[in-house]
Formats: sequence, C-alpha cells, structure tokens
Amino acid sequence: MQEQTIIIADDHPLFRDALRQAVIGMDGRQAIVEAGDFAAARRAAGAHADADLMLLDLAMPGVSGFSGLMALRSEFVSLPIIIVSATDDATTIRRALELGASGFISKSAGIDDIRRGIQTVLAGDIATPENYRDGQEQDPDVADLIHRLHTLTPQQSRVLTMLGEGLLNKQIAYELGVSEATIKAHVSAILLKLDVDSRTQAVIQLGKINMAMVA
Repeated sequence: MQEQTIIIADDHPLFRDALRQAVIGMDGRQAIVEAGDFAAARRAAGAHADADLMLLDLAMPGVSGFSGLMALRSEFVSLPIIIVSATDDATTIRRALELGASGFISKSAGIDDIRRGIQTVLAGDIATPENYRDGQEQDPDVADLIHRLHTLTPQQSRVLTMLGEGLLNKQIAYELGVSEATIKAHVSAILLKLDVDSRTQAVIQLGKINMAMVA
C-alpha cells in the first residue's frame, strides 16, 4: 500500500499530538508532517506537492480566520484541506466548505470521530460533524461576497489574500515571480469582480467573512 503524506498544521502541540494519534491509528502507512504556524504550513505544502491531505487549524499564528484556507486553496489547488477548529457553529462550518475545505472537524470531537473524518476525506468525500445541518447563508451580503470570490481565478485569489496581508504590488510580484504590471492587472480584475473601488475596500470585504467567527 502506498504511503500517504498528511500535513498537520496546528499551533497547539497537544492537539497536534491528538491528530497524530488519529492518523497513525488508521490502516496503511502514513508520513506525518507537522507545522506550528501558518508560514510553516505553507512551506510544508510547498515542500510536499504530493501530500494527500492537510489538517488546518482555523486560528493559527500568522493568519486571520478563513484567510489561511483561501490562501492555501488558491496556491495548492489539488491539496484536500480539512479545517480543524474549536469554533464549530453551523455558519463557520458552512463558510469553510463554501471556501473550499474538503471537510470540517470540531476540536471537541473524540479521536474516533477525528479518524473517521480524515478517512472520509481521503476516500474523496466531504466530512462534517454528525450534528451539522446544512443551510443557507444568513447574511445576504456575505452570500454575495462568497459568490463573487468564486469568480476569481486561483492566481487572483492568491493576490487578494496577499493584499489582505498588507503586501504592496511590487512585493506580490516578487513573491509570485511575475511583473508588477501583471499584479496591477490582477488587482484591477479583483476590484471589478468584487464590485469595489479600491484595494482597501477589497481587504475590508475579505474581512467580512471572518466577522461571525469567535477566535
């Protein structure tokens, strides 16, 4: 059986250990890569292009709320990501799935439920807590924003998350290995798709998705 590579990204060592125990209790062989902050999670994903899964804490040093999920989703489009969070209300779960997560595991779940969620996503399905009932987004503005975010290309999504990190066009161009003119074109397209007039307004829109979350 082929070895599976699973990235565990959580800033709490005890919970990383709990996730590790869930993973090593599964059938087959697993290689586990651990990351204690968002920068390390991004490096791990880049260094393991063939990773089968990432378990991502929603509240990690170096990132705010869903911004980390969006950044990784745009940069590593084929990597399944399960969000792991103590904030497990229906709104948070639904928004995580709408923004590209392959599953959601509550930090209050037992190890068997955690393992079951991981196995569900590795099998190609979506994992959610047992008591989760899907529903409509209650905030029409956020529903419209999520729809608009889905119209962004992966590169535009990546540029938007970097704008949210406060990077200038020239810094983003350097990071992505493209010209500053290309970044300006991406920013113009982002503003058009989000129906805003400035990059500051675009970042404010991005922050609206996190407003319902409790850190």
